[in-house]
Amino acid sequence: MSFSSSLRSLTRQRVVPRLRSITGVQTIQRRHASFYNVDLAGLTEEQLEFRNAVTEFAQKEVAPRAADIDRSNNFPSDLWEKMGNMGLLGITVAPEYGGLQLGYFNHTLAMEELSRASGSVALSYGAHSNLCVNQIHRWGTKAQKEKYLPDLVSGKKVGSLAMSEPESGSDVVSMKLRADKVEGGYKLNGNKFWITNGPTASTLVVYAKTAPEKGSKGITAFIIEKTFPGFSTHQKLDKFGMRGSDTCELVFEDCFVPEENILGEVNKGAAVLMSGLDLERLVLSGGPLGLMQAAFDYAVEYVHDRKQFGQPVGTFQLMQAKVADMYTKMNASRSYVYGVARACDAGKVSRRDCAGAILYSTEKAIEVALEAQQCLGGNGYINDYPVGRILRDSRLYAVGAGTQEIRRMLIGREFNMDFKDRL
Repeated sequence: MSFSSSLRSLTRQRVVPRLRSITGVQTIQRRHASFYNVDLAGLTEEQLEFRNAVTEFAQKEVAPRAADIDRSNNFPSDLWEKMGNMGLLGITVAPEYGGLQLGYFNHTLAMEELSRASGSVALSYGAHSNLCVNQIHRWGTKAQKEKYLPDLVSGKKVGSLAMSEPESGSDVVSMKLRADKVEGGYKLNGNKFWITNGPTASTLVVYAKTAPEKGSKGITAFIIEKTFPGFSTHQKLDKFGMRGSDTCELVFEDCFVPEENILGEVNKGAAVLMSGLDLERLVLSGGPLGLMQAAFDYAVEYVHDRKQFGQPVGTFQLMQAKVADMYTKMNASRSYVYGVARACDAGKVSRRDCAGAILYSTEKAIEVALEAQQCLGGNGYINDYPVGRILRDSRLYAVGAGTQEIRRMLIGREFNMDFKDRL
């Protein structure tokens, strides 16, 4: 069975296919194997087969191109339909729209393995499959889902989500993009900024103020098509990391959006936005996990190949301490993220823990990537080796999809709510 059909076969039959005979991962020219601890991960047999299939795809189709993607600052467009054929773009979507109808745990696993191959490819994947596709699937009307989801799930079209603006980042509800009612729909005027997949997206979930005087109670979500008159994209951003994840500014100049493209209800877009943020934080937590694994895998083999004073540097006690610290940080992060994912699939979506999962995994990913760079010494500082790219990519998660400061605030505020009657 080919990996391109394995995920769909898995979900159609609900019987775990025999994928262990697939040898693609082993035959790919790679410097290192993965030290992912299957015994600790606690995956079911079906989840393990799912992960193996995603791993094979990512290591064959994505990993060999990761350095070039970073250098060129361009996402390879052919990967969208390849991911669509694999079933990766509709993991949480119902089969009637081409999806796999699996849970957020599987979605997080996919995000992790794609990130291990390329952080930037995985980031664009997460924006498409979770921020856009999953939101339309959760909140869209039947007509909207029938119209937009099949092409998004197949990869024929690229999806995006637009919340942030030049003057509205962490304080997202202060957005200034206006949506004024006109006959048959709304006209949008304003800008969005830092939009992942913005340069290439065909379908975008966009939040705008339909009643600015109502603050957070005056936000509405819209489905925007790139062909709508009055919609355009401006400069593509030249980023520090995640360079293959295309990012830009969106511009709306009397952009007409038909009334049937409202996602959810008028003036109730904040509910769409906030509920999506919890699940976004969870799924994107797979990104730091994958980056940590990539950094650790490379560093631990390097220190056992590199010799100084007549012996591998990995045998020195100071280096052993680094390996031990990286390993424990990575596995502690994974245990927390996986635990939150399982809870979400059981219907227990915790805002504090979705924020906690990405807060902790991000912090540890940056630390692990820094230590991996140190393990390589001077080689860690040149672009012929991947750990510098991994470090730059890991930094995105400290400011993207919400900052570390906002995540801490959310967790603290949730506990304040628990004690509000005593305050």
